[in-house]
Amino acid sequence: QVQLVESGGGLVQPGGSLRLSCAASGFTFEHWGIGWFRQAPGKEREGVACISRSNMYIDYADSVKGRFTISRDDAKNTVYLQMNNLKPEDTAVYYCATALVLGGLILPNRYFEVWGQGTLVTVSS
Repeated sequence: QVQLVESGGGLVQPGGSLRLSCAASGFTFEHWGIGWFRQAPGKEREGVACISRSNMYIDYADSVKGRFTISRDDAKNTVYLQMNNLKPEDTAVYYCATALVLGGLILPNRYFEVWGQGTLVTVSS
């Protein structure tokens, strides 16, 4: 079964940190770029970070540059998103998906589109 499963969300105070994980199964993980997306209530989905196969490129949305770090461990079929200095505006459901960067935008890979179920991140005091 092809799937991505996120974990690591939760409640954190402003300025705090969280690490999200995205575990893949059912497909050749190392062949695909993976991205993190988020959607806050009443807002459109936003691509926040993307890492290509073989770490050839990494890209971030301007809103998270310098605070978030994406990485991958192909031996564990897992992608991580380290989130530091979290702000209330980072509150959202975070999803991982097969992804690429096109025209400066982080987008789902429509050729082979796989999404996780999402994990909620709440930044609040």
